[in-house]
Amino acid sequence: MDFTSVPLPLGVFTIGKKFGFEAGHRLPGLPPEHKCARQHGHSYEVEVVLTAPSLQEPGFITDFDALAPFKKFLDSELDHHNLHEILPFEPTSERLAQFLAGWFIQNLQPTISGRLVSVLVRETGSSWARFDVEGQ
Repeated sequence: MDFTSVPLPLGVFTIGKKFGFEAGHRLPGLPPEHKCARQHGHSYEVEVVLTAPSLQEPGFITDFDALAPFKKFLDSELDHHNLHEILPFEPTSERLAQFLAGWFIQNLQPTISGRLVSVLVRETGSSWARFDVEGQ
């Protein structure tokens, strides 16, 4: 087969990368009888999604290794911490996803190609929250 005859359609490229960290929290804004008002912990999984209309050589949106500073931030600042003690907001997954998107845009996006589309935070195997970035 002549692969040069396969047409390359127009479109947008998207990549994602998952990261993990362990942390505890409580949500003091909930009624005392709610289980999440008590101290508990999660094995958080965070996924960042980036997009670009074209690729950088050798054919990447961005090299996955260029996302290492995000993992370093998670490990040094959030891993094995009580999130309600260090973050300036009640640490729900929704707010954590928005905060991580803000950190990524401020600290990492200026140094890489591609644009952050969303950040997904998974607390458990069946529960997650996603923040979709607008206006970039």
